[in-house]
Amino acid sequence: MPANDGERKQPKKRALPFSSLWPVAAGALLGIALRLVYSGAPDGPYAAMSSGFIYLAPIVVGAVTAFVAERQARRSLAYHIAASSLANILFVVGTMAILIEGLICAVVILPLFIVFGVIGAGLMFLVCRLTNWPKPTIGCVVLLPLLLGDADSGVILPDSMGEVERRIVVAAPPAVVWQELLNTSDIRPEEIERAWVFRIGAPLPLEGQILADAAQPTRRVRMAKNVYFDEIIAEQRANEWIRWSYRFYPDSFPPYAFDEHVVLGGRYFDIRDTSYELTAVAEGTLLRVTLSYRISTRFNWYAAPVARWLLGNLADSNLA
Repeated sequence: MPANDGERKQPKKRALPFSSLWPVAAGALLGIALRLVYSGAPDGPYAAMSSGFIYLAPIVVGAVTAFVAERQARRSLAYHIAASSLANILFVVGTMAILIEGLICAVVILPLFIVFGVIGAGLMFLVCRLTNWPKPTIGCVVLLPLLLGDADSGVILPDSMGEVERRIVVAAPPAVVWQELLNTSDIRPEEIERAWVFRIGAPLPLEGQILADAAQPTRRVRMAKNVYFDEIIAEQRANEWIRWSYRFYPDSFPPYAFDEHVVLGGRYFDIRDTSYELTAVAEGTLLRVTLSYRISTRFNWYAAPVARWLLGNLADSNLA
């Protein structure tokens, strides 16, 4: 017998196209909005390098992604990990697309944002499954970075000092290596392609030449995008040892050349000095380079190891 109206099955609701991606879009768009809010001066409230943004923005992105997803349907933990990671990737890419962040900063900060985003998503996942107040919770989470934007403005940034040392044996006598150190011209991209700092957006070096008319021994470095600065030679012993510090000028780094957060000699990062030691060996010259650097951020525990790896990779590339 045919079923009556009350027994007929109701038609199954069909999900709208791409509905599973809506949580990702919601999280990414909120992250971009927070970055627009955090556009203050470096030493003032709502600065992009403040704790309120670096630590809380990716957590908010992950939490909002998980909240919107759970409102649609129960999702697996694996979904929340993948969705929050994708949301933070799109968040960072979005800040680049609207030209408020550069490639170097994006690449450096992205792993940290992904990890914090997964933490935010995991916490919201637990709130949605174990409590009856996900809405009040997500409201408080979103408000946190807005309320704490001035939390550490005016607080002196901590400095983390470090050194990177690398060495290589060059099949040439010290006198030849010495001249190459002092005057290096026509640097080709393929000669420094091993250095990740150039792969992720730093201007390529073009040459380094001793200035004949300088008041003190000075080597001028020129890079692509009209970048230039001087290396002031503090001490040297011909064919054996040389050490220089750095002098930057108001026009050393045009606005389009470097991300403001990683500019040399800036508020957050600096290479303090570089030294080369040359020792004659049977194979030619043992060349050792030492780079001394400074990192000053609210997250030195993360930024210092990243800088150390990048500078070590740069030193290896320069020696090679």
